[in-house]
Amino acid sequence: MIQQYRYQDICIDDIFHRTEEKTDIADAVAGILADVRANGDEALLRYTKQFDQAVPSRLEVTAAERKAAMDLVDPKLLDILKQAAKNISTFHEKQKRNDFVMTEQNGVILGQKITPLQRVGIYVPGGTACYPSTVLMDTIPAKIAGVEEIIMTTPAKGGKINPVILAAAEIAGVDRIFQVGGAQAIAALAYGTESIPHVDKIVGPGNAFVAEAKKQVFGKVSIDMIAGPSEILILADDTCDAEIVAADLLSQAEHDKMASAVLVTDSARLADAVSAELEKQIPLLPRAEIARASIDTCSKVILAESMEQAVEISNEIAPEHLEICVDNPFAYLAKIKHAGSIFLGKHAPEALGDYFAGPNHTLPTGGTARFSSPLSVDDFIKKSSFTYYTAEALCCVGNQIVRFAQEEGLQAHGNAVAIRMKKEKNI
Repeated sequence: MIQQYRYQDICIDDIFHRTEEKTDIADAVAGILADVRANGDEALLRYTKQFDQAVPSRLEVTAAERKAAMDLVDPKLLDILKQAAKNISTFHEKQKRNDFVMTEQNGVILGQKITPLQRVGIYVPGGTACYPSTVLMDTIPAKIAGVEEIIMTTPAKGGKINPVILAAAEIAGVDRIFQVGGAQAIAALAYGTESIPHVDKIVGPGNAFVAEAKKQVFGKVSIDMIAGPSEILILADDTCDAEIVAADLLSQAEHDKMASAVLVTDSARLADAVSAELEKQIPLLPRAEIARASIDTCSKVILAESMEQAVEISNEIAPEHLEICVDNPFAYLAKIKHAGSIFLGKHAPEALGDYFAGPNHTLPTGGTARFSSPLSVDDFIKKSSFTYYTAEALCCVGNQIVRFAQEEGLQAHGNAVAIRMKKEKNI
């Protein structure tokens, strides 16, 4: 049974079950990373046998296997994947950045140069569910950014990758696919092995071991974020349908036993009705055991004094997914300061964003929406600045630079300018 609280009776840090990392996971992951770094493919094959009960003859999925997977997928599902890919592409095309140049009349040229990352690794989970949506969401922005090569890793449980995953990779434009998962896949992407090339950045969700591995390789490579269990927060008033609100809460609760689903409402009637609806709907779900654990241990109903206070609570929590289930959601949109992705109104369930609408579903969790953003084209580019001064332009500001350098006690900095000024005057 989901627990109900009044706002003043709950600690915000406990709402999304935010706990300290477990040292045993960190130590285990560190060992796997070191093993793969030292032993390459041999270690990957050993871990694949141990964790996935498979001994592949090769780590890379062949072109023939990728084509065969397309033929195995229901054509109607392929059409849905293609339409979703189109929607995602259309949205992310708007995020593209351009170079800019500032030309001054006094001989100064300044600017910014946009360069796509050369090689990116996409991690796709393969545990208790199948995630072709992750393939699309993580690959398409990288393609739009102009990434030269996209490498995907995903576990092959029992030696098989779900053909829908491979089909999504074909549609999205993944260049190479490797059947390896877990922390060992992150190690391979970060350090490279005989078969898997090292990448510049790793993106994609995973379990606690994958998240920890991404954390430990950060610095050797870039990562998108340290993603925790999925979260949803629903702001709802007395006009809402309890059956719909309960269904939306369960859309995240079924992800993981550690997933968090939170309702914040000013209606005691709705709070009670949603709690009752959850008890009706959970037994009907194929993943009822997972949803039950999430609802009972990691989920809550918070009763606010008003919808204005409910918005304040949401901002304090900074949820991954935020649904504003009211008749006029745009009245609240400007007041939302911290949320990964916002779903407005009674006809925009979070599932719409997970699969089809277009905005990215790789989102900040654990309150990190206070300072980070959804995955975007920006995650797959670098920005370099450039500066050009003529000799005359440098001489005009040279004394100021020398004085600045002296103030910081960095004589050589000042000399680099002063010598040029002296030579220019001698000329």
